[in-house]
Amino acid sequence: MSKQLVTKDNSLIGASYSLGVVEQRLIFLAIIEAREQKTLIEAGGLLRIYAQSYAKQFDVEKHTSYEAMKRAVEGLYEAGFAYSKLDERSGKIGHYKSRWVDKIGYIDDLGCVELVFASDVIPLITRLEARYTEYELKQVVGLQSEYAIRLYELIIQWRSVGKTNPISLTELREKLGLVDEYKRIEAFKRRVLDLAVKQINEHTDINVEYEQHKQGRVITGFTFRFKVKRDKKKIASKATTIDAGNGDMATIDGLNDNQLGRIARNPSFMADYNHLVSSTSPEGQDSKAWEIEMIKRLKEDALQFRKRPIREYLVY
Repeated sequence: MSKQLVTKDNSLIGASYSLGVVEQRLIFLAIIEAREQKTLIEAGGLLRIYAQSYAKQFDVEKHTSYEAMKRAVEGLYEAGFAYSKLDERSGKIGHYKSRWVDKIGYIDDLGCVELVFASDVIPLITRLEARYTEYELKQVVGLQSEYAIRLYELIIQWRSVGKTNPISLTELREKLGLVDEYKRIEAFKRRVLDLAVKQINEHTDINVEYEQHKQGRVITGFTFRFKVKRDKKKIASKATTIDAGNGDMATIDGLNDNQLGRIARNPSFMADYNHLVSSTSPEGQDSKAWEIEMIKRLKEDALQFRKRPIREYLVY
């Protein structure tokens, strides 16, 4: 069975919005459907999500699935999000607002929801030439909190370094779509943050903890540190594969900094590994900073760059 991959431009990962669990799950399934059907890349493509598919993916009863999907239609139609993205022409960061869908509805006789993504959403889930984040749908299947789903996405952008940059309490609340809810820090931590961390640790591929930042006695922000859970059988299998036939796949022996820089500038390399940095970091905004960072990472641990033999990127 092929992997069910949820792929989003980092501008969408870092957006500010509030969606319930079912609404987010419908978005996940629609993203997978859109990317699998190449003809639906253009705006206006109608996507159909069946209750049977929802029930299978999230391990719930088919009838329960359809009723939840129908209730989510209204919420998705009204929902919007705010995001920031680099403007290619000016090189400046633009700040935008968009709706998720142009049209959404359901068909009782077919047990499905149909939707058309808004035009702003299409490039953020299909034309991923810039920085993006990708993860398997199964990682968020067990998350029952809407905040756990959002927090997992925000954290997983930093998979390659194992910790996020410090994020202010105000920014974190915005990204989680919190306006007037849980204004007291005690309630925010108990009902949102700690619950989300607990679910992420129990149901996903990472273990996460957070560090609080304070000014005096006031909590002003957080840094999230995490480790990918290790599957010993999978690690042994990967090691065997590399030893058996791909020993030189990720080696950089004999390559100088100029050659490593050329590799880092290769558009194919950037497309393969641009998920390694946040779109809001210096490396995500500046091509020279990206090159310097990738040279550093290639030297420190070339084995993380395994999508194709490293030397293939020298030719373009």
